[in-house]
Amino acid sequence: MRVKAQVAMVMNLDKCIGCHTCSVTCKQVWTNRPGTEYVYFNNVETKPGVGYPKRYEDQDQWHGGWALDSKGRLKPRAGGRLKKLATLFWNPDLPAIDDYGAPWTYDYQTLTDAPAGKQNPSAHSISALTGKDMTPGWGANWEDDLAGAPERAADDPNFAGLEEQVRLTYEQAFMFYLPRICEHCLNPSCVASCPSGAMYKRDEDGIVLVDQDRCRGWRMCVSGCPYKKVYFNHRTGKAEKCTLCFPRIEAGQPTICSETCVGRLRYLGLMLYDADKVLGAAATADEKDLYGAQLEVFLDPEDPEVRAEAAASGIPAEWIDAARRSPVYALAARHRVALPLHPEYRTLPMVWYIPPLSPVADVAAERDTGLFGAIEALRIPIGYLANLFTAGDPEPVRRALHRLAAIRTHMRSVQLDEDAVSDDDLEDLYRLLAIAKYSDRYVVPPAHAEEAGTLMAQHEQLFCAQPGGPDDNFPQPASGPVRDDDGRLHLDLSPAVPAPRDPQPTDDPARRDA
Repeated sequence: MRVKAQVAMVMNLDKCIGCHTCSVTCKQVWTNRPGTEYVYFNNVETKPGVGYPKRYEDQDQWHGGWALDSKGRLKPRAGGRLKKLATLFWNPDLPAIDDYGAPWTYDYQTLTDAPAGKQNPSAHSISALTGKDMTPGWGANWEDDLAGAPERAADDPNFAGLEEQVRLTYEQAFMFYLPRICEHCLNPSCVASCPSGAMYKRDEDGIVLVDQDRCRGWRMCVSGCPYKKVYFNHRTGKAEKCTLCFPRIEAGQPTICSETCVGRLRYLGLMLYDADKVLGAAATADEKDLYGAQLEVFLDPEDPEVRAEAAASGIPAEWIDAARRSPVYALAARHRVALPLHPEYRTLPMVWYIPPLSPVADVAAERDTGLFGAIEALRIPIGYLANLFTAGDPEPVRRALHRLAAIRTHMRSVQLDEDAVSDDDLEDLYRLLAIAKYSDRYVVPPAHAEEAGTLMAQHEQLFCAQPGGPDDNFPQPASGPVRDDDGRLHLDLSPAVPAPRDPQPTDDPARRDA
């Protein structure tokens, strides 16, 4: 057993709202410079759809990832060294810029230089690569919310074998959002495809990076990655990819896409795995067994033997403790509700997904079959999700959806403290546990600075009187500080303050009326 640590991620697709906040913040931090106009280390795709770049999941076309030879050994699907040498200056498996969508900007200079006239000038689109006029026709989020689905969604490679089951009419359409970053695989084919050795996987945390000094721009890594998450910077001539925000990870902070996620759907954590089992798991003969084989690679951080071996391998004690508290291990290995994206690529990806369950409530209400019975009638077919996450095996997907349905029903038949829980109580508990806002989780009343002077003056008069007893003009209060109906703090002096009276009686009507 050779224990290693890997930073991994889980995304809950049931909570993604497709707002692209993660894409925007990632681009502002990592890809906002010349040469990366078309690059999105993080993008959010609407499924079904052909994706970004177009049909990246069709490995019969792009030849990404790994395959097994006649002897059951792993080999790059794009070919070995001889084929790479023969196609060094012309790579047939490289997506063109039109597959990503040519980046564009606008000719804003037209607005400032236009002469005075009756017609308002308009800024037209120009290519960010050539500076020439162009008409945009594709982009990273071109398919948002099933845009153009009747014409293009049927080209989604995950529909293979489901053509009769799924009909993309308006009434029967389904959709969900799929955020994607580099998978930082245990068996990365991009690293194996790089002729110059610039691509490497960090030994300490498993993050896959590009050495910019060694990169020669051959772009074999682009075609070798089955997820197409390696990009070519046309200005620098270097390959670039998602870094998993390693400067933030090293500082103990989450990635910028996780930090800014509006839906709070991302989880980050450490996974301990046996490096000696990686090759055997990736070479599993049946593609449908790859998901289970990868689970066998992961190690239980609660096992004393695993912890001892991890410490002997040089993994710090706080990392081992973090692995024990890892939400990624809990969701992927313990509860098994998170699934890998396209395990059939044999790269053993380390960004996993909780499949979406959102439409199940409507189906259950219509059919009156309960949530568990309605899972089989979901608009999102289990077969489609299986093609995405388990190489076509529906059972792990069905098991995950059943567990998610059990959570969603809150185990309504179970009693807490031997008392039945009302629906309102369950909704309130769910709000506090699952979707509580910042103000719901931290209820700390602030002090009122505007009352500080009044309270201090009263304090001095109450407790700093001259020796010999209370001041006759300001007697001691009968009660301490109290709050009024508005929640403002004050001192209640009314019980001890006598009614005002003159020192001596008088017969003067004017003084008596006053």
